[in-house]
Amino acid sequence: MEATLLIGYLASICSVDSFVPQAWKVVKTGDTSALSARMYVLTVTGFALWTVFGVLKGEWPIIIANAICFCLSAFIILRKLGGCERGNRRDDRKV
Repeated sequence: MEATLLIGYLASICSVDSFVPQAWKVVKTGDTSALSARMYVLTVTGFALWTVFGVLKGEWPIIIANAICFCLSAFIILRKLGGCERGNRRDDRKV
């Protein structure tokens, strides 16, 4: 494997590894209160664009990392915008 491709795959692993703990925490706790919705909307958009770029260029490290990170960050923003935080569900709110 050539060095540039190896660097690309290592970068992919780092990118994915940075989002897995956050997504796992949201799954486990349901808490998204400390997360910025604006930042995650921009992040999801960026990952989507990078994935398309990778597809157009045929660059698998870019495609793989960004498609996985897109899914993880999209899950997080959907939880954030969907109001599915524990203790913040509609039927839990006082009227």
